[in-house]
Amino acid sequence: MNESPSDHIPLRITLVTATFNSGATLPATLQSLAAQTYKNVEHLVIDGGSSDNTMELARSDHFANRVVLTEPDDGLYDALNKGVAKASGDVIGILHSDDVLASADVLESIAREFRDPTVLAVYGNLIYETREAPHKIIRYWHSGEFTLPKLRRGWMPPHPTLYLRRSVYERFGGFDCSYRIAADYDFVLRILPRIADEVRYLDKLFVRMKVGGTSNRSIQNIIAKSAEDLRALRSNEIGGWGSLVLKNTSKVGQFWHRRKEHPVVN
Repeated sequence: MNESPSDHIPLRITLVTATFNSGATLPATLQSLAAQTYKNVEHLVIDGGSSDNTMELARSDHFANRVVLTEPDDGLYDALNKGVAKASGDVIGILHSDDVLASADVLESIAREFRDPTVLAVYGNLIYETREAPHKIIRYWHSGEFTLPKLRRGWMPPHPTLYLRRSVYERFGGFDCSYRIAADYDFVLRILPRIADEVRYLDKLFVRMKVGGTSNRSIQNIIAKSAEDLRALRSNEIGGWGSLVLKNTSKVGQFWHRRKEHPVVN
């Protein structure tokens, strides 16, 4: 088989990080990115006008392909949309400012999957851990293979592990900012049915996420998120109350599924 010149050009991955007064958590995020063995990476830091040392940290380690933008925004999803619009990578992923890439070969593994030109999406597994060291695992989100019927049963891949070709965003658009908490769920429900045959699951831990995010920070937020989840299910014609109930109850097993190969992280 004849090879084209593009076969020898490493695929570029863009990671988008939205920040706002993230000085306490951003160093670990940046360190996990700097440790990656895969180097053809663009990092976009989209800041909402931090008043702490976030911008100093973002600019301090001289990451070769980091672009920093700071200006007022309309929340997390608006910031992520700005990052996606500026991305130059072939593949785009989200790296939140209090998340870390779980091992040094995460991006290498993702890039390997995207060498197949038919693959449009790759996702993996995620753990929730305590914010304070030693970081104890609270939940292990073992994603499993994607099938369309699973969406109706409330399934979704962990959004921080979802990597998409830039062409997917160009085709279907970004996050709907009318959702304040569940725009990522709406986004997944909107795109996955349309690219179902080109989605690939990699049974690998991609991300360590800290508990206490926006969606589960208070009872009010949990109620608001459930309302937005239901709206997303209905507007995308995936399901309704039954799907919402299954989505929430399916999380219970994650609290018991704490794999021995992922010990406490100091």
